[in-house]
Amino acid sequence: MANSGVPSSVWERLSNISWPRVLPGMAVMGLVVLARVLGFLEGLELKTLDDFLRLRPAEPRDKRLLIVGINEADIQRVGTYPIPDQDLAALIQTLLKQSPSAVGIDIYRDLPVGPGHETLAGILETSPQVFGIEKISAEDTVFPPPALPPERTGFVDFVLDSDGFVRRAYLGALPPGEASEPDRFRFSFALKLAEAYLAQEDLVLESGLQNPENMRFGIAELFRLQPNSGSYVGVEAAGVQMLINPRSGKQPFEVVSMTDVLTGQVSPDLIRDRVIMIGIMTLSVKDFVNSAAVANNPGRFYGVEMQAHITSQILSATLDNRPLLRVWGDGWEYGWIVLWSSLGMLLVYYVPRPSWYVLSVGIMGLGLVGISLGFLWLAGWWIPVVPPLIGFVINGCVLPGFYFYDQILRSRIEERQRVIEETYDAIHNGPLQSLALLLREKEALEPQISTRLEHLNRELREVYERLLQESRPQGELLQLGTQCVISLDMPLHQALYKVYAETLMRDFPGFSSIQFQVVEFETLQTEGLSYDDKRSLCRFLEEAICNVGKHAIAVKRLTVVCLATETENLIRVEDDGKASEAGAAMSNSLTERHHKGRGTQQALVLARRLRGVFQRSSDKTGTCCELRWPVKVRHPHRTAQ
Repeated sequence: MANSGVPSSVWERLSNISWPRVLPGMAVMGLVVLARVLGFLEGLELKTLDDFLRLRPAEPRDKRLLIVGINEADIQRVGTYPIPDQDLAALIQTLLKQSPSAVGIDIYRDLPVGPGHETLAGILETSPQVFGIEKISAEDTVFPPPALPPERTGFVDFVLDSDGFVRRAYLGALPPGEASEPDRFRFSFALKLAEAYLAQEDLVLESGLQNPENMRFGIAELFRLQPNSGSYVGVEAAGVQMLINPRSGKQPFEVVSMTDVLTGQVSPDLIRDRVIMIGIMTLSVKDFVNSAAVANNPGRFYGVEMQAHITSQILSATLDNRPLLRVWGDGWEYGWIVLWSSLGMLLVYYVPRPSWYVLSVGIMGLGLVGISLGFLWLAGWWIPVVPPLIGFVINGCVLPGFYFYDQILRSRIEERQRVIEETYDAIHNGPLQSLALLLREKEALEPQISTRLEHLNRELREVYERLLQESRPQGELLQLGTQCVISLDMPLHQALYKVYAETLMRDFPGFSSIQFQVVEFETLQTEGLSYDDKRSLCRFLEEAICNVGKHAIAVKRLTVVCLATETENLIRVEDDGKASEAGAAMSNSLTERHHKGRGTQQALVLARRLRGVFQRSSDKTGTCCELRWPVKVRHPHRTAQ
């Protein structure tokens, strides 16, 4: 074992694991895995991804991009919207004079708008740096500018998650209804602009090396999203999609206005060799997308900004080795969930004190979050955090509560057994030894006294065996003095009848003279009674009948009644015999609390617990022992099933 590299103490603790205690934790683990497989945790995981991306340290601005945002002041200056073709043409011509790498027009221009249409069409047709957009979704298709060649057109459709937020970007797709025409495969607007910029670095778009279905520039492979990638479960993954890793920081890109460009207020250095993206950035024109992963405006920002983030992501991954978002395979992800759920189960075996336990769970939980953040921020790995955290916290905080309760219960049971054994040892080494000496001399004793001494010897030993049996965790069982074991799951009146029948079989002198038995056992109202209550009631009846056998003289009639009225339950044991000296002494001492017999004390305690009344009376006509309690018991004990 030493050669395995695992400390022997670890093996010892693992070997001492109580596997029945582990079963609830394994059930929790299975439920967490099932919940993830069925997609119940998808929403939480996606929101956690947004939070992690938004909390990243700010990155420097991407100086390869410039956004020309047409704002409300630009529209007011022009005096109309949409922006007329002549104004848009003038803006493009001004930008082209500064030699940008590419100019992307994120404005629909499928139809002429105002004067200057021929001028704009000529620029679009003859300028290889200019790119336009189209929309290819079946619901609201928008065609590209007619003068723009197809190779300089990209689509700007966004794919939405179930909560309406954008976390995925198209790189390419077939328009709906054209799946049979692979030559009609379209590329996205952001990919087209990135491709134009990277062409200057002699980098062209190729198939992936790790996966031929991926796209890549050089060694930067754009990982294609699958229907079950990461926390997604059966997501629509048509076309070629990738996860968006937006640039962090409040101002990730330089933004200038249309008026600034036309009036010469923008430095040529901000335009030269850059990707220029022209788009609408005003609240009056609702060109918005929803994303909670962007630090400057979580929830909603302009479409041209999202296109800039996607383009920047491709350029930065290719030229700067900036991480792209990737996911583990399913086997690794579910192994990660199982690992942390298992750590939650095993932690209770290695942390000795509950006060340290909560601290340990907190530190390890923060460690899990920290590891997930590190993987995402430093390497772009989106690994599961919500499912393993749920499994770890439940197995690490909730289940140990039951474990510690079980430990306390077991320690109390062991303590009770120890007290019983010590008590029996004391009795065995004292009174039982004296009794054994008397039994050896029984030939010199009267037969009646010898018989009673043998009964006393047997009873003392039966008490020990009975108490030892009941100290074990068998809440639904009861062992009588005859060694008969009855189930407390049966109806109470049936259990009481069995107690009555078994007790009368004991060899007590008072039972030998009984000629008549009046027995009535009816169904009792047991709502609210716990197993302990049922056991105590059975013990009460056993004790009452045993008292008749031990202390009553010349009993002719024994009456045992168990019944229920509308308001109360009743157990009564009555005989017509004369009380022996011991029985009379016990009866006469009822008025003196410190002289009460053990059985009487237990009966009074039981009556108080059940909110009832116990009475015992003895006169010349006989003895009556009676317990009454309400039909519905309310107390904090666990209710018997």
